[in-house]
Amino acid sequence: MLAPNYAQISEDYMRIERAIQFLEQNFRQQPDLKTIADQVGLSEYHFQRLFSRWAGISPKRFLQFLTLEYAKSVLANAQSVLDATYEAGLSSTGRLHDLFIAYEAMTPGDYKKAGAGLTIQYGFHPSPFGECLLAVTERGICGLSFVQDGKREETLADLKANWPEADFSEDETSTQPFIEAIFTSAASTPKNSLALLLKGTPFQLKVWQALLKIPAGALVSYEDIAAYIGCPKAARAVGNAIGRNPTAFLIPCHRVIRKAGVIDKYHWGTARKKALIGWEAAQMAGSRS
Repeated sequence: MLAPNYAQISEDYMRIERAIQFLEQNFRQQPDLKTIADQVGLSEYHFQRLFSRWAGISPKRFLQFLTLEYAKSVLANAQSVLDATYEAGLSSTGRLHDLFIAYEAMTPGDYKKAGAGLTIQYGFHPSPFGECLLAVTERGICGLSFVQDGKREETLADLKANWPEADFSEDETSTQPFIEAIFTSAASTPKNSLALLLKGTPFQLKVWQALLKIPAGALVSYEDIAAYIGCPKAARAVGNAIGRNPTAFLIPCHRVIRKAGVIDKYHWGTARKKALIGWEAAQMAGSRS
């Protein structure tokens, strides 16, 4: 089986993102396929093929997954989904969480050291959702960020700010195997596992742990997460903790949306959040067909 061409997939995604951004700004006009295709410099035929290759479904079907009505319908079932998932101790059944993710929180002493004595290897890589920055240590993955608008330096600066005393080494050869494990569709019982090294406050760690248990294709509200961790009035604090998520996609903060069904507030861009939600919904729909 050939390995996915992430460089091509990443390039495809950038066009998809531009299409989603265009639709965000012009959805009231309900633009047709030709109008959307024009925005990304493709014919209707080639745009349809590109979109279907990336998402697995047609643009029209994909966009249905991003409507307010769809989000509301998924949220309506969120509580029962969460209850069933949490009670069973399960994480997502999708591609990523077919892999077992173990995570290790830093001790208070390590936290205060801000990464002193820690060596972090990092690399920039294409992914199905655009270019990303992956950071790893001997104890596990400590960072996964998407690069916004080609701003590599800003993305790397954010990583370094989170670990101000660590030693950094650019080494894409070392980080590439992790990229393949994260984004490749794995067998249901893979031999490899992913470990996360998380640096956060006890409250943040509690929120991130809860996020790991949201199934792929599911959407929950900030209030749902707050209730689950036993702090029903802390929805805003939950939102702040989610905004500090250091590992995009691995800790699926994109699956948390506003109670009204609105999809926004994502550190790596609203269009990317919508792409992630729509892509997961498409994968789940495909697995059921």
